[in-house]
Amino acid sequence: MKLKDFPEDLQPHLLPRPRGRMVYRCLDCGAEFGIDHLFYTCPKCQGLFLLVDLDEEQLKEHSGAFWRRLFDYRRMLHDPAVQGAFCFHELIAPVIPAEDIVYLGECHTPQVQANSRLQEEVGMTVYFKNDGQNPSASFKDRGMAAALSYLNYLIRTQNLTGVLAICASTGDTSAAAALYAAYLGDKVTSAVILPYGKVTPQQLSQPLGAGARVLEIPGVFDDCMRVVEALSEHYHVALLNSKNSWRIRGQESYAYEIAQWFDYDLAHKVIVVPIGNAGNITAVLEGLLRFHDLQIIAELPKVIGVQSQHANPVFTYYLESNPARRVFTPVVVQPSVAQAAMIGRPVSMPRVIRLAAEYTRRAGEGSFAVVEVTEQEIMDAMLLANRNGHIACTQGGESLAGLQMALKTGLVKKNEVAVVDATAHHLKFIGFQQMYFDNTFPSEFEIIPKPEYQNHPQLLIPESPPGESPWSEAEQRIFTQDMVRQVAAVLGLKPK
Repeated sequence: MKLKDFPEDLQPHLLPRPRGRMVYRCLDCGAEFGIDHLFYTCPKCQGLFLLVDLDEEQLKEHSGAFWRRLFDYRRMLHDPAVQGAFCFHELIAPVIPAEDIVYLGECHTPQVQANSRLQEEVGMTVYFKNDGQNPSASFKDRGMAAALSYLNYLIRTQNLTGVLAICASTGDTSAAAALYAAYLGDKVTSAVILPYGKVTPQQLSQPLGAGARVLEIPGVFDDCMRVVEALSEHYHVALLNSKNSWRIRGQESYAYEIAQWFDYDLAHKVIVVPIGNAGNITAVLEGLLRFHDLQIIAELPKVIGVQSQHANPVFTYYLESNPARRVFTPVVVQPSVAQAAMIGRPVSMPRVIRLAAEYTRRAGEGSFAVVEVTEQEIMDAMLLANRNGHIACTQGGESLAGLQMALKTGLVKKNEVAVVDATAHHLKFIGFQQMYFDNTFPSEFEIIPKPEYQNHPQLLIPESPPGESPWSEAEQRIFTQDMVRQVAAVLGLKPK
């Protein structure tokens, strides 16, 4: 549709103009800082930031119905300035002009309803939201679209040169950061720091292919994160981990899209996400609260976070039922198939604590919870999903296993509708599937493959191998007849 074909009352709003006054607000001391500089932690107290639009109350001049119509009609525009995360421009980054927005096809990922067999197995209605169908094959592209658009805006308005974007990663962040930085060409160079031997080959290949400088160090993600945190404090670099508040803004689009999918009716809905560095669950909580503030949604859904027993600091924190007695304690992680969530010191934990408290206050007890699952349950759930037509990664398996645990413990009811998060594409973690099939998991993973989920190719050997090619017509005919007979026998086919 062309702009002139849209409803007249919406036409002035479809292509947004920059507006608002955004600041970084410290969660600890409340200090505010302008966005004309890159800040990650508060210069006064080292607390973590959330981005705040000081003029956001002005959005309430329009009704929730207006915003619903506007966001839905924007989906029909072909202007990149309102595609992807920036379909929700007023909520993501209203200060950024259209010319600075970076759009690579991210967001609006499929939300696929599970087939009847899988829903019967789980015990309720389930959807997979397949964020592996983003450009770099993970949900991290949502945040990078916002973070790199903001960086692009800073570069243009402040005539910056020689900008280095850097991140620590378990794989997906580095792939997304390198891809979006590469799109900006000579404006930005990128570097990523990875834990040696703890990133899948598929994930490692992505930042290398995008031209990033890849540095591997001994240890786990938490060690890499400490290095980039120190670099951002002492050197001029643009940090692209979820400490970057613009990342959180972009990832809010995940919650907005789920609401849009259900025509903004989130009553009796459940959103299940894995918790790694805690940026994603932060964004989901904040996005839902902001939609609720603007009356775009009338009810808040349940939000369930999931952690593996091998990396469970957030689950452990919420085991204490009395908020006044909770103490956050980082954990030493063990090897996990949910590699992207293998983080013992999530940097966004202060955000989670603040937002989860507000969410529970507004939506009631039980509206937010964290569950724990085993490595065995993660792999079994991933294969269960993919045996039923999905492309779930190990984190997607973690989400499905978490939903099953939440249902088992009564946190979720059978009459509710769940959306589980497959954060990355299945092929990024294909090595773990092969280890399951071959029963080659090291003992520390604590995984014993179920025979019904194992699968292997079967080689068929011709009884009379033909000679060197090119084969004669007779040899080809004999070979084909032999193979047809063997295939029919293996598959139990009946003659016509």
